[in-house]
Amino acid sequence: MIANSELLTVLHEIEKERNIPFEMLLEALEAALITAYKRHFGGEANAIVTIDRQTGEYKVYHRRIVADEVTDPKLEVTPKEAGKNYQVGDFYDEEVTPKDFGRIAAQTAKQVIVQRIREAERDTVYNKYSARVNDIVRGTVQRYEQRNMFVLLEGKDEALLPLSEQVPRENFRINDYIRTYVLDVRKSPKGPTVILSRAAEGLVQRLLEFEVPEIEDGIVEIMAIAREPGSRSKVAVRSNRAEVDPVGACLGPKSSRIANVSDELRGEKIDVIRYEADPVAFIQAALQPAKVLSVELFEDDGTALVVVPEYQLSLAIGREGQNVRLAARMTGWRLDIAAEEEADAARERYFAEREGRVEGEAVAETTEEDVLDEEVEAGEEAAATVPAIDEDLIRKLEEFKRERLGG
Repeated sequence: MIANSELLTVLHEIEKERNIPFEMLLEALEAALITAYKRHFGGEANAIVTIDRQTGEYKVYHRRIVADEVTDPKLEVTPKEAGKNYQVGDFYDEEVTPKDFGRIAAQTAKQVIVQRIREAERDTVYNKYSARVNDIVRGTVQRYEQRNMFVLLEGKDEALLPLSEQVPRENFRINDYIRTYVLDVRKSPKGPTVILSRAAEGLVQRLLEFEVPEIEDGIVEIMAIAREPGSRSKVAVRSNRAEVDPVGACLGPKSSRIANVSDELRGEKIDVIRYEADPVAFIQAALQPAKVLSVELFEDDGTALVVVPEYQLSLAIGREGQNVRLAARMTGWRLDIAAEEEADAARERYFAEREGRVEGEAVAETTEEDVLDEEVEAGEEAAATVPAIDEDLIRKLEEFKRERLGG
């Protein structure tokens, strides 16, 4: 017959292999034994079970409180009954361990212990990746379901890369290595779901922080990022030291640093510009490589009329409007681009539009968050974020159960 100390050995192994505190496992086992006792012996509500931390011996006690006057004998005991070592207000524990309790405990312990271990591991996974939100993690592509990608992190934790957070022109095959950005960690009845992203602007920021020591040291700051994933990003930076060029620091020798970031993003173009506190200067910088003649701000509705030479108009707007779109998102201004010859007409058009604008008219749109929620909901069905209890552990618990029943 296996001694109770063997169970402690199993729990210590679980603590080591699963990184679950030994005391937490013992508390879970005590709770399991209380459940078993009440189920099979109809114990009182105030029954408690204790496990000796040195020997593994478990005992059941009927706990009552010492009181001057006893109104309920199941809950209270007089000082005389308790003995001279007890005072009013103390707990009096009377051992009521059933003779056959060891067999019953062994039958139920395995199931409850495994369940508690799963719960503890879910908490471990949640806490681990909650601490890494807005950070980069490495993993391998495990599978696709409904166009959502599942990534295995650290060889054991499954995470979800929703379709909305994937980059359209990026293709990853099963078992491909991938670096992703931790966007969120969500709890669900089936365990935590780690939400990853390859499309987030934060991915560009974290990659730059890895590549540019001046950013990590706080000498250079990233002030704003606008991104169209897989195509182009604009990054505004400033230096906290006059002698350090923030743009040059990000580009690196022969543009090697920014090239490394671009390579990780599968060839995405990264424009690095100098941040300016003055909105006019910032807008001019944001529209690079186009040359800007003038910027007129209309602060009432956050619009800026930008005048460029005729030959620079297409460059300022960019292919399919990408350059001006990114510049607007990065600066926070609605940019109206006009050629020099059309500046007056553009100004008049702006005032006419503002005059005729209908207040309170809005069109409801599905937000990116709504799309992400839908995809996460679809992905959670198949997500197995918590690793299964290993066969060796189950074998040990089964052995403990058999020996107890056989004793």
